[in-house]
Parts: sequence; C-alpha cells; structure tokens
Amino acid sequence: MPCSISRRVVLSAALLAIACGCPQAHSPPQQAAPTGETTQSAPEQSSEPQAADPAAAQTAAPAASPAAEPPPPYFNPLNPEQAAEGWISLFDGHTLYGWESNNAEVNWSVQDGAITADAGPIGLLNTRVPFANYEFACEFRMAAGGNSGVFLRTIPDPKDVKTDCYELNIADAHPDGFTTGAIVGHAKTAEPIVGSGDWKRLRVMAEGNHFVVTLDGAQVLDYTDATNARSSGLIGLQKNAGKVEFRGIILRPLGLSDLFNGTDTAGWRVVPGSKSEFTVEDGTIHLRNGPGFLETEQTFGNFIFQCDAQTHGDNLNSGFFFRAMPGTEEAPSNGYEVQIDNSLKEGDRASPANSGTGAIFRRTTARRVVSSDHQWCTITLVASANRFETWVNGYCVTDWTDERPSDENPRRGRRDEAGHVSLQGHDETTDISFRNLRAAEVVDGQ
Repeated sequence: MPCSISRRVVLSAALLAIACGCPQAHSPPQQAAPTGETTQSAPEQSSEPQAADPAAAQTAAPAASPAAEPPPPYFNPLNPEQAAEGWISLFDGHTLYGWESNNAEVNWSVQDGAITADAGPIGLLNTRVPFANYEFACEFRMAAGGNSGVFLRTIPDPKDVKTDCYELNIADAHPDGFTTGAIVGHAKTAEPIVGSGDWKRLRVMAEGNHFVVTLDGAQVLDYTDATNARSSGLIGLQKNAGKVEFRGIILRPLGLSDLFNGTDTAGWRVVPGSKSEFTVEDGTIHLRNGPGFLETEQTFGNFIFQCDAQTHGDNLNSGFFFRAMPGTEEAPSNGYEVQIDNSLKEGDRASPANSGTGAIFRRTTARRVVSSDHQWCTITLVASANRFETWVNGYCVTDWTDERPSDENPRRGRRDEAGHVSLQGHDETTDISFRNLRAAEVVDGQ
C-alpha cells in the first residue's frame, strides 16, 4: 500500500524549529494541572529545550521521587501540533520509563530533566521496543574529552558496529576519524566535529538504508548504506567515557501505510453478529451503538500502529484490538485490547477509572489519562514479540511485557502470531470516530 501522507505533508513551525535549531517565536502555554496534582514544579509544555542555557530552556522537575512520595508532575515535551503529526516522546523528563540498561553497572539516572550517566563501564540505555523508519531528534551535552553516541536500529548489546547497529557517534576525537555526526564503521563527516560543550541539537532521518544527520540545524552527513545492515532495532543512548546528558528525545515514525482510504471501508469487514453501525463520515470511520467490531482483512504481528480517535460523549468506553483472531459471532474479539476510556477517579488524571486510554485492557492500567472526551487524540502502539508500548498524544502511558504462557487466544495467554486490528463498538452508548489509521511492520529488535 502507498505510504500514508494524510497528515504528513509539512511539519509544524515548532517542529521545524527543533529539527533546524531555529528559535521558536513562542512556546505553547503551560498546561494546567488537573485536580489532585501540584503545579509548583511543573514544566512548560514546550516542544523541546531551545535556549543554550538548560535552566532557561526547560524548567524540569527532579528525578522520580521515592515510592512514598507523590509521582512527579506530568510533562510532555510535544505540543499539540507535533502530537497530531504522529511524534512520540521517548523520555518523560522525570523517569527512565520505557528504557532499559544493558549494563547495570552504568549509573543511568534522571537529573535536571535530562537522562545522564558518568560512571561505570561502557553501556547502552535502550528503548524497550524497536523502530524501523523514523525522524529522531534530541539534545545532548557531553563533557570535554568524553565519548558517547546514539545507537540506531541496534540490538540490545551490539558487538559489531557494522552489522549490529548504526552508531551515530558523539566524540571530539576518534582513532579512525568517526567524530560527532559520523556513523562509526560506515561514514565520516566531511570535517571532524567536536561534540563536547554546551547543549547541541541532533536530528536524524532514517528511511530504509538512507540516513541524513543534522547538528544544530546544519546537515553534517548524508549516507546510503549499500549493505542494508539493519532494517529496524532499538534506539540506544551510550555512556562510553565522561559525563553525557540527553533530553527532549522525540521520534516520528515514517513509512506507515494507510489502512483506511477515507471514503469507504475497503480492506475492513464487519464481524458477524455486530449490532454497531459503521459509517464513513467526513473522512472518518464513525461507530455508533454496540456491541460490534470492524476488523482489518490484513493481519499484523510485530508492527507500529497509529490512529486518531475522538469520543462524542462523556466517559464512553471503546478501544481497538490487535493480534486478534478472526472475529465470529460467538467469539468476536479474541485479541489484545488497547482501551479508549477517558473517565477518571475524583477528577485525577493519574487515576483512570476504567484502565484509561492507552491501557492494554485487563492487563495494564495507563499511568495517566492524557486524552479527553470530545477531543481528537493520537494513539500509537508498538507491538514487538511480547512487549507492548502505547503513547497517547505522544506521551507513553503503557510499557508492558506479556509473560504468560503462549496461547492462540490473547485473552488466555501470550499470542505471538499475527492477527487483525479490530475497532470496537462497546455498547449502546458507543459514539466514537477514528481516522488516519496506518501501520508498518517493525521486526523484533533482538
């Protein structure tokens, strides 16, 4: 199918400022804290740190508090335009949620709104799920004489930089000339680049075997890998020598194919016995009444999926299923369910009343309800082997590993086989719209 272009024609002005290192004219207004949360140290909802001075760039709360104290304030570095374009945040500014170290002796921590390390052996802090084609951006700061890097499409513990990963280096000097902006073992920059000093903005476009690297708004590398060494994998932050810090770590998936053409439900089928009404209205799939299910004819196993959803009532319950068995009248929805339910306990977004939007229903609870009824939200799912992560409006709300015994039916156990994506009409109150449904295969990053 053709690559999805329905919402990807241009980047927002704020996103261009990130990618090119240009100052923004303004930052989005600070988001008010919902009932039950403190606002004393809540940072602005800016797209990324922009000033050279970290203190001026981002007012970030300290690292995660002890379990006996309240959780840190909510922070999402993305603005609404970026979230709608499919960007996700890989770092919440407070915790290492969604990250995993490949060496416990490295002292990875969160300090002053940045992921940092300065002691221990060489090691990587990896994402827990893989990505294939994407635009990636972050800021880094490294001490003089240090050595670090961002590993693209890596296995958890790479040994060979030519076959196990793409190591985007951050180094003032390198014995073979692979300094900052170079891909070690593959391609050097035209001139050596110093990586230490104050905060620097890094941007990478990884599409197939083509990589374009931008540093502080200037392109420093354009490389095509004829060996096609890695098509997907984890993203890793490296601690090699000296202190290094990373912040504003965001990613936009590329190469997703449309699952809905905007005019009819070609490629979808109504599950037998459904009571729900499925109509196409103004470029959306609208579900009313229920129960009922509309499932893809295509199946997906290890993949990334994005969609927009909007509930048209208060505290409505819906969702979509994935890796689902073919629906029948007797068993319409045997799959994993990504919940869509914005109801809260006592108005507290940190306390979902019914698992919360982005939860894997009956398996996890979203750590926060980010979305609201009557408003469009963008939901992202990455399913890789038995690991699942979800983002709502770019904020990671679920990071779950299914450790149950294997079973054909995800309601009973871990399902590794590909399955259908199925939109849910939950009950007679169902009134929800979906749009921009798209997906792409992402092979396991092991």
